[in-house]
Amino acid sequence: MAVDQSLIGKQFEATEPVVVTSEAIAAYCDALGDENYRRPGPDGAIVAPPSFAVTFRNTEAFFHYTPRFGRGFDAGKEVEFFAPIRAGDSITLTSVVREMYEKTGRSGTMTFVVLRSTLTNQRGETVAHVDHRFVHRNPGEPG
Repeated sequence: MAVDQSLIGKQFEATEPVVVTSEAIAAYCDALGDENYRRPGPDGAIVAPPSFAVTFRNTEAFFHYTPRFGRGFDAGKEVEFFAPIRAGDSITLTSVVREMYEKTGRSGTMTFVVLRSTLTNQRGETVAHVDHRFVHRNPGEPG
């Protein structure tokens, strides 16, 4: 199956801004069993753990327009951090199709789609990139 390379660079609309609360940071820390991020930093704001960046969700368009090739699943995330996320920040996501490629292995041909979400705060600073990797078994393949 040919991968439509014209989808690379396709941008989805931005999400509505999400205000980060100290309660959301505390709940995330509770889930991780992490006590290190509960105290205010030198500027008085509570700073979220870096992995908090993966808690932000895309709009429905992200999944509606995601290229699909047969059965698929989430194959992982990679996160690149640029600035801390603090309680009180207002975070917006924009996402683009970053990469698409095929691989053939024992189970047949699979198509990989990488979508990059850019998290931006209210000051226009990029706080993180989250690369979402999805893999799809191509129709007609065994398995």
